Formats: sequence, structure tokens, C-alpha cells
Amino acid sequence: MKKVLAISLLLCATILSSTLAPVATQADQEPMVRLEGQPISFTLQPKMMDGVLMASVRDLAQALGMEVTWKEDELLAIVTHNEFELKLPKNSDFAYVNGQARTMYGTTQMVNGSMYVPIRFFMECANYVVRWDSAANSVNITKQADTLPVVGTYDHLVTLLTQNQRSGSIKVFMTQGVKTETSATALVPSSDGSASPAPESMKSESPAYSDTNVQVQGVDESDIVKTDGNYLYTVNKQRIVVTQAYPADQMKVLSILDFQENQGTPFQPTEIYVDDKHLIVIGNSQQSDSLVPYSGGAGLTEKRMIMPMMRLGNTKVMVYDLTDRSSLKLVKEAELDGSYISSRKIGSSLYFIANKYVNYYPYLKTENKEEVKAALAPSYRDSASGDAFTTIPLDQVYYLPRAVEPNYVLIGGMDLKQLDKPMNVTAYLGSGQNVYASEENLYMAVTNYEQMPIRTLPVPVDSSTQNSSTQGIRLQAIEPQKEETIIYQFGLTASKAIYKNTGTVPGRLLNQFSMDEHNGYFRLATTTGEMWRTDEGTSKNHIFTLDANLQVKGKIENIAPGERIYSTRFIGDRAYMVTFRNTDPLFVIDLKNPAEPKLLGALKIPGYSDYLHPYDENHLIGFGKDTSEVDLKNPQGPQSIAYYQGMKIALFDVTDVNNPKEQFKEIIGDRGTDSELLHNHKALLFSKEKSLLSFPVSVMKLDPNNAKPANAYGNFAFQGAYIYKLDLEKGFQLRGSITHLTEDDLKKAGQYVLAGDKQVQRVLSIGDTLYTVSNGFIKANDFNTLQEKGSLIIP
Repeated sequence: MKKVLAISLLLCATILSSTLAPVATQADQEPMVRLEGQPISFTLQPKMMDGVLMASVRDLAQALGMEVTWKEDELLAIVTHNEFELKLPKNSDFAYVNGQARTMYGTTQMVNGSMYVPIRFFMECANYVVRWDSAANSVNITKQADTLPVVGTYDHLVTLLTQNQRSGSIKVFMTQGVKTETSATALVPSSDGSASPAPESMKSESPAYSDTNVQVQGVDESDIVKTDGNYLYTVNKQRIVVTQAYPADQMKVLSILDFQENQGTPFQPTEIYVDDKHLIVIGNSQQSDSLVPYSGGAGLTEKRMIMPMMRLGNTKVMVYDLTDRSSLKLVKEAELDGSYISSRKIGSSLYFIANKYVNYYPYLKTENKEEVKAALAPSYRDSASGDAFTTIPLDQVYYLPRAVEPNYVLIGGMDLKQLDKPMNVTAYLGSGQNVYASEENLYMAVTNYEQMPIRTLPVPVDSSTQNSSTQGIRLQAIEPQKEETIIYQFGLTASKAIYKNTGTVPGRLLNQFSMDEHNGYFRLATTTGEMWRTDEGTSKNHIFTLDANLQVKGKIENIAPGERIYSTRFIGDRAYMVTFRNTDPLFVIDLKNPAEPKLLGALKIPGYSDYLHPYDENHLIGFGKDTSEVDLKNPQGPQSIAYYQGMKIALFDVTDVNNPKEQFKEIIGDRGTDSELLHNHKALLFSKEKSLLSFPVSVMKLDPNNAKPANAYGNFAFQGAYIYKLDLEKGFQLRGSITHLTEDDLKKAGQYVLAGDKQVQRVLSIGDTLYTVSNGFIKANDFNTLQEKGSLIIP
């Protein structure tokens, strides 16, 4: 994709809305339109039309040095400049930017033979930033710089929010600069055989232990359970429980942080990190109903609630000193406005991300803007600077063109070695969902959906009838919904995110494993269309490679039409993609030459994989569901349907990349069997060196003596951890299982069971001991015999 095309597609946004129009609309009182600070000389005066500021296409094009051609046979104006082309149909609410249809949220209109177009739409398609200045009654247009534009003023903030209402979501992903894949829950020593450095305080006393399964080695991800080789740290409802875990026969609870008992702001811990010095607790806190200044009888000195509000949620980080684990000392607190999205820990740097909803409606309804300004700006708090929240000025808040939503994404970064220094905070107008980060880069990927134009076809009217209701009837054909992913790249420098580049690819992402960074290239797997469609709008899958400037370098499009991506894994110079409809095709893709990716081979088998994990350079483990295909007697619809069955784990041999094979498989239970691993990769414990594979699972089973249809669910049979031995000679060998349920619990079970506090959530390894963790218990079992070595009730 050429640079001009990428930029123009990115910046083509919507229009100035009626909520920001001047009160007077006479010709001599229309707002001044300035380009780079200088008034544009219009031959035809701009006009307010249906609440939108419009101007002549020819005048706008002339101001930018562009050419305009009118096509009478097609009833459209064509604006061109170098490689840029904008087609504007007559009386249309959409246009074509370099051949791509874009909704205008306005309508081109003809005035005395001249076409008028929304000023904002035109200018942002041409890579310009448009701002409204209510104080000067002017529209200010400037060339888009290499950095992101700032919100600047409250007027401009509301302009952006009222005119950029769209369907979409921002997903935040982080990658490692030089990527090396890790085995799940890598052990110390690490799973590739090299010894990972243990903290100084543990080198002489801690055995090898498992760590959280992360996507990229060197970039830690938070979880509900962590260990440092001697102790277990667990998120336990609204508490953090610190347990001496090693040796297993001396297990005991050392301390409990009970946030329910705190008298201050309510706090809900969700995830934690642990290093050799600190326990980092991340969660959501609740602010009291906000009181903000307003113009009362004594001026801006009184406070009141701006409107009835629910309690506001903040993202809070609490850092504890681990010197004395029986009496943890709080050494730092930090908060970001908004709900917790995700976080990453890279060395001593902690990054965490929040999403704050912007309620701008009170601003539109009140004449006294000062009354609600405090509620519109984002804020943060750091105990290193005091207890008060700091408001971020809007001239320091950036926005993402074509990704504007009534939300702020706030990124906080702190150095855990310098807790006395305030954290760095950057704010962006948008929203966030998922995270993927590195020592060098952070990526925000925005999935943008646009409803395509509706084609209208005339229906002949029977001249013999005078029924007026048949006049002007049109056939309507809905075009496929257009989806694209916009990627914003930020560099991570000194615990701060700084904007670097922008890129765009067609389609939507599945999750964080749909993205990857390797040897200076960024790789993505996306899906366009819908599985239920049978026309050109059917689902298709794609692989893209982007260069250092996030421009498309290579691609493979239209893989497995009619199916969608269920899982993707990028490993070195290859990508593995699982799509599914009725069968599970595993595609092997060669990315060694980023400019020319190649589809090498495919394997079609029953079932699908929700998560792919590397075993070694020639083998891959898939975790998903088995399926059963049933024929349908429906000549006008699908001929068959696939029902998912029990959980399926498979070992794929990709030694011959052109002919991948399913070397081994294991089916667990029947329909209804589930595991958190299928939704959360952190639930996996794997060590190739120990031939160890373990994960929590809830097993449902059918009565083998009674025939059941393919859509029949099983009855509850087990909840706990399955432990497998896995090697290349015998495949998956179930060694046993560990449960926290008692025999009495199992007797009381019907079709389902409420495991409650006895539901095993994680499996960890310390030395020769396996630990299973639930909210109610920690059990220690011998690695070799699986015999119980100890059990601890969590009070």
C-alpha cells in the first residue's frame, strides 16, 4: 500500500456537527476558515447546511493545489493530486478515497451548479487536521504532522466526540523488540535449557520454579498467582494472600492483605507481579461521587455534583516492600482515571493502562462550561507527589484520527527502582481492550468498522396501475461491512510511551496472538467478512507483514474463505494459523522473506485449536475442542453443521512444512468440558525438559452405554488439574489428576457442580513439587508420584 493511500485512509474522518455551529448563520457571520493561519479565499461563501459547515469542492481543492474534474455521466466530482484521488458523488453521504468507500456522515449538495462538501471530511481525507475555535469563531486547518494531534481545548474535545461516533474498539498490544519465544510457564532454569538469572536473594536457597506463561520472553504479564521459588502470592477475592510454600511440608500463610477491611476507598485487586524486592498489586478502586467547582453566588469557590453519577472507577497500583513478608509495607500508590485494561512489566519498568469514559453530555446542556470541565479532563494520582489527583491539560492529551471515541486511554509508567519519582502518564482520546508490549515498542491497534453504502436499483413500475405506493420503489443490496485495523506504534523510553508510526491493514484481530514483532517487522493475522454470508462478503483470512514505518511490505490474502481465525501463533520466520467452520485447517506460512510470505502447507482435521503453543522448532501443541459433523437435510442452506465436543489437545509435527501432521491427540471428556486455558494462556504449565504439561479443567462426561445426539451435553465428572507426560515418542500420557473437591462434593454433584472456593485456577512448579491453587486451598503434590505432600486451608 502506498504511503499516500495509507495516510489518506487513516485520516478521513467525519464532519463539523451542529452542536458546535455558531448561533448566527447569516453569510456575513459564518466562521472564518483558516489554512495554516491564513484565511482561505472563497469564491463561493461556506454555508451551514443541516448543521454542518460546508464549502465548495473547487474552492477547497484550489486552496490545497489540487485539481477537480466533473464527470457528468457519473454525476460525481473527482479531486486529484499526485497519487491521491477523492471521488464525491452528487447528493451522496459517502465518497471514495483512493478507491475505498468512506461514510461521510453528511451529504454532498449542489448549490447553483456547484458541489458543496463537509469541510472537515474533505480536509482530513487530504491529511489535514481541523479544529474549531469558538472564541475566535473560526475553523483552523493545519497539515498533519508526524506526531499525533492534540485535543487542545474543551470545544475541540466536544467537536471530536460529537462528530466521530462510530462502531469499533481499540485493542492495545505490546511486543518485544527482538522476539524469542518462550515455553509456557517457563521454569528457572528456562525451558530452552539456559539458566535464567534468579534474584540474588534466592540463588542459594530457591529451587527452579515455574513462571507465568507469557507470549514474549522478557515481557512479564500479570496473573492471579505468582511465585518466587519460596513463596506463593495469590489474588484471593478481595485479598492478597502470601504463603510460605517451600518446603511443602512447612506451608503456612504469612500474611493477608484484606482490602475489604480498609476504611478508605474500596479496592478490588485483580492481578499481581512479584520480583526480588516488590509485590505489585493492580486493581480497580472506586472514587466517591465527584464534586467540582461551579459558579455560585461567591464565584468559583463552591462545589457541587455536576449530575447524578455512579461511582467512578480508577485503576490503582499498590507497591509493597517484601523485606518482611509477614508484615508487608506499602511503599507506593498510583492511580489512573478509568477502568483497568492491562499491564506489562519489563525489567524494573511497570506499564499499566486504563480506559476512562468521557461523559460530555453535561457540557452540551449547560451554559456555564466551567461547571463541567473538571469532569471532562483525565487525571491521575501518585503518592510520590502527594494525595491529590493531577488533571492532565487537554493540550497534553492526544487523539487518534478515525479512532476517536468518548474514552481516554491513559498509560502509566513507573520505574520500580525509583519509587520516589512520580510516574510518567500519557493520555489519548480513544479506548483500550488488550495489551501487547516490548522493551522498545507499544502498539495500539484499532478495529474500525464502517457500514458500506447500500446499492439501490430501480424497479420498473407497471404503467397500467395508478397505485402511488409503487412509485419509486428500489431494490437495496447491502454491501459487506468494511473492517480495518489501524495500528499506532509508540516507543517506550524511560517508562514513557512516545508516538512513532501509524499503519493500516484490512480486517479485524482475534487477540494478542494475532500480532507479532520480529527482526524489525510487524506481522498481523486478520479476518474480514462474516461466516454466514455466501456472497463476496463471506469471511476470509489474511497475513500481513509491515516494515519499520508500519507500511505493508508483504501479504497473503483470502485464506480459507467461509471460515474465520480461531488461533494464530508467530514463531520465528513462520506463522501458524487455525481457521474453522466444520473442520480445523492448520496453515503453515513462511515469513522468512517479509516481502513475499508464502503459504507452505495445510492440515485439515476434525476440531479446532483456541490456543497454539510451541513445543520445539518443529512441533506445536494445540488446545481446543473436538467436533462432530452432522449432515443437514436442507437443500437451500448449509449441508452440515459441526458441534463441539470434549476438549482436544494435539501435537502437530511441522518438520515437513508442506505437509504438517497431527502426530498425537488426546480427547478429554464430552460436550461441556472446558478449561480456562482455552480463554487464557496464563493457565498453562509446560516444561519440555520435564515432559510436563498441566492445566485446570472441568470435565463433563456422557454415559457411554447410552447413545446421545452430537449436541448432547455431558454430566459433571471432575474439576481440578490434569497432569500429562508429553514426549515425541508416546505423545500425551495422562499421569493423574489433582482436585480440591472432596468425595462428598462429588456425591452431591448433578449435571453440574458449584466448585466455588475449591475450583483449581492455576498449577505451578517449585523444585520437585506441583502446587495447585484455588481460593480455598493450596495443595502440594510430589512431581514424580503425584502423592500429596501437604495441604493448606486459606482462611
